[in-house]
Amino acid sequence: MSSIIAIEAQNRTANGTGGARATRREGLVPGVVYGNKQENQYISMDPRAISKELYKPGFFSRLFALVVDGKTQHVLAKDIQLHPVTDAPMHIDFLRVAKDAKIHVNIPVHIINDDKAPGVKKGGIVNIVHHTLEVICPADSIPSEITIDLAGLEAGHAVHLTDIKLPKGVSAAHPDRDNTLVSIVAPGGGVKDGAEESAE
Repeated sequence: MSSIIAIEAQNRTANGTGGARATRREGLVPGVVYGNKQENQYISMDPRAISKELYKPGFFSRLFALVVDGKTQHVLAKDIQLHPVTDAPMHIDFLRVAKDAKIHVNIPVHIINDDKAPGVKKGGIVNIVHHTLEVICPADSIPSEITIDLAGLEAGHAVHLTDIKLPKGVSAAHPDRDNTLVSIVAPGGGVKDGAEESAE
């Protein structure tokens, strides 16, 4: 599970387009915190605090402890606007969540031991069907990644959602839609589905 990182911000009284521009002129990034049946809170942040976390894996699936003028609340980053030329953060939205709430998040899929898969050794190609998996989990227990081990997988076969063990308390949001996660495409193409495997 990911550790909860604390990031600091300040309240800002000026909101709207004019207020956001004024905040940027001060060298800060404007933002808003919403959700959890509370009023929107308008904030400003040091751009370095955002950039430090933005390029780490799973930015949008990590719970943050947002400290605003000394008061802490748990949030998820939901949207960020970047400058079209410099990629500097220009505005950020945070969703306020209760620690015991169950939330929907997209978790990165991490492939291991693909070099040990017999199918790859025979010339097959790893086909990642889903690079992320949408799951439902407690806000304070968000997995950092979903690991899929390809050791032993033959060409023409796939790893399905039912083949992996999700962390405790975590379930797939769309198990039918996201059933096939990774496959090894045989050199001649094609992946065996469940019916073909049963016939064999």
